[in-house]
Amino acid sequence: MGGELAKRSFPFLPDIYGSIIHHITVRRPCMARPTDKAQLLAAAQLQYDNLIALVDGFSPHQQQMEFLFDDRDRNIRDVLTHLHEWHHLMAEWDRVGTKESRIPSIPKAGYTWNTLTELNRAIWEKYQAMDLASARQSLAQSHAWMLELIQDHTDDELFIGASYPWTIKYSLGSYFDACTAEHYEWAMEVIQRQKELLERNPEPLAQHL
Repeated sequence: MGGELAKRSFPFLPDIYGSIIHHITVRRPCMARPTDKAQLLAAAQLQYDNLIALVDGFSPHQQQMEFLFDDRDRNIRDVLTHLHEWHHLMAEWDRVGTKESRIPSIPKAGYTWNTLTELNRAIWEKYQAMDLASARQSLAQSHAWMLELIQDHTDDELFIGASYPWTIKYSLGSYFDACTAEHYEWAMEVIQRQKELLERNPEPLAQHL
């Protein structure tokens, strides 16, 4: 999860993100966020479908290409595995914080929001041996898992105040939204940047043909 996304999604976090390199240079205006379970599920599915459609709009070769800009994630595979791993983090928070009524390690044991850059780098390294097809399959599976976890909760659990101590004063639904629909929006911004660069500068593609 990028620093700007984390700050926007979890505004109780310390204001440390000015020093974190953002994934992108310009963000679209923030879309209205879900306020009930049905909206949360619909938004997650819609943005997932939009993301996959965007990826499918690249040729098979383009899907494998390195990005034409500098960023932590170097290709589409990296972006998809980043989303996938954050699904696992969200599932762990939900399991520990709601099913076991304990306080989960957020974002992950051994890391703090101040070391978010290091965590995201570790995620990047974890999946370097995975191919794109496997990354797509893994993301599809973890996305479905997120929908199942959301479905397991009531509207009140998701959106009526802070139902659980670990969510501080924010709703559980806002956490799920940050790790699904809103994170997919971030991913599309990154991938769309590559698409626009390829359209403006086809020479890098021609060199590989």
